[in-house]
Amino acid sequence: MREYKLYVGGKFVDSKSGRVEDSINPFDGTVVGRFAVASPEDVDAAVGAARRAFDSGTWTAIPREERASCLKKIADKINEKAAELVELEVLDSGSTVKKAREDISLSARAFAIFSKLATYENEREMTEISKPGFAKNYLRFEPIGVVGAIIPWNFPLKMAAWKLGPALAAGCTVVLKPSELTPVTAMELAKIINDVGLPAGVVNIVPGYGAEAGEAIVRHRGVDKIAFTGSTAVGKGIMEIASSDFKRLTLECGGKSANIVLDDADMEVATDGSLYGMFYHSGQCCEAATRLFINERIYDVFVESLIEKAKRMRLGNPMDPSTDIGPLISKKQAARVLGYIDGGRKDGFKMALGGDVPHSPGLAKGNFVEPTIFVDVENRAKIAQEEIFGPVLTVKKFSSDEEAIELANDVVYGLAAGVWSKDLTRAMKIAERLKAGTVWINEWHLLNERAPFGGYKQSGIGREFGRIGVEEYMEIKHIHVDDGVPRDKRVWYDTVVPGEKVRG
Repeated sequence: MREYKLYVGGKFVDSKSGRVEDSINPFDGTVVGRFAVASPEDVDAAVGAARRAFDSGTWTAIPREERASCLKKIADKINEKAAELVELEVLDSGSTVKKAREDISLSARAFAIFSKLATYENEREMTEISKPGFAKNYLRFEPIGVVGAIIPWNFPLKMAAWKLGPALAAGCTVVLKPSELTPVTAMELAKIINDVGLPAGVVNIVPGYGAEAGEAIVRHRGVDKIAFTGSTAVGKGIMEIASSDFKRLTLECGGKSANIVLDDADMEVATDGSLYGMFYHSGQCCEAATRLFINERIYDVFVESLIEKAKRMRLGNPMDPSTDIGPLISKKQAARVLGYIDGGRKDGFKMALGGDVPHSPGLAKGNFVEPTIFVDVENRAKIAQEEIFGPVLTVKKFSSDEEAIELANDVVYGLAAGVWSKDLTRAMKIAERLKAGTVWINEWHLLNERAPFGGYKQSGIGREFGRIGVEEYMEIKHIHVDDGVPRDKRVWYDTVVPGEKVRG
């Protein structure tokens, strides 16, 4: 069994409380590893290390190319250890091996992309307002400082890369809190970061509970920015706490994404894409296609095909390459999902598929819930409005594109959406009116670290990825430089300061 200590100030250390816990395999309940649990005192030590590293300039002041080189080394090391990391990701999070292979590869890609973004110029002249002989104006992008990064359990290593990559590229130092449910690959990442030789304190990794370590990070006066991915409810709490000292925030929160299938869609592609959009990682994705809207002219045929294909999805051991759907992260999460399913039944909605735990003896120890599809669901129903974070799909028909847009936007979330149609002009017109940060046309789940990602409404604040994502970790400074304007030519001359200007 692997054992993991906290990573603070460039060293692996025990928690100050001595507390340790086991990380549990969601498939069979076995212990994957034992890890130190961070307390508020550990957070204080980690923030102190990050603060010293930032203020001393050991990361901020080095050439951008050196920071880029360090990030690229992390990417290369992840690729070198990919087979080991894939196995650990499957065991720790319940990801299918197919998903885990993709996630580890994309984690390496993220660091590689942010290594390139680390080299862009952080100062430019504002030529549109500069005037030779009078003044020059510059914009500077400067690292905010110490970042507290808090990540969820559904994409453990990839989420760590998505938070560390842009923060480090910007020149910030970081205290990262992985979920207590999936700390293993984040702590393996700590080993990689230590091996590539980042200066002590630049990255600190302290797994722990949100109410203890997470809140301590948010409240700490030494933290300048919070980067959080998780539920909207927790995001609201972070906003309230962070307001006390005006911490900068990036919040990627809940979703209840609308998936619109038009009557001219490629039926086979749209059916497969809708299943992928919904049931990938057992629906444990913030931008999952959880609300399916189908044009009434193809509704019956589409739903029949959708259900028949869904029946063929295989639940099983996530280490088996033939498994399509693995377990949910915990028994608590499985019970929560089953509670929503029971609520949908009691509200009178027709359940066309699933709705139970699988009864196969081989799955009995796992946190499984069958893929579940409710049809003809009212848009304002609880199961159609609240984020379930499990394999539960609601389906509703619409009669016109206008109605589809109204239904899609009638929710407090706005993280993602999708449109399926052979008429790209028609699909684009719909996409432009959807209140969502990402809209896919004839696709789903394709995120790229070069393109911004984030939500409208209660799905969050700010954007991740790309140059925009790096700038979320920077303060913007305007510098005005006098270009030698004579005293009597200055706009303020003789306004406040007594002068000898001769008036004509």
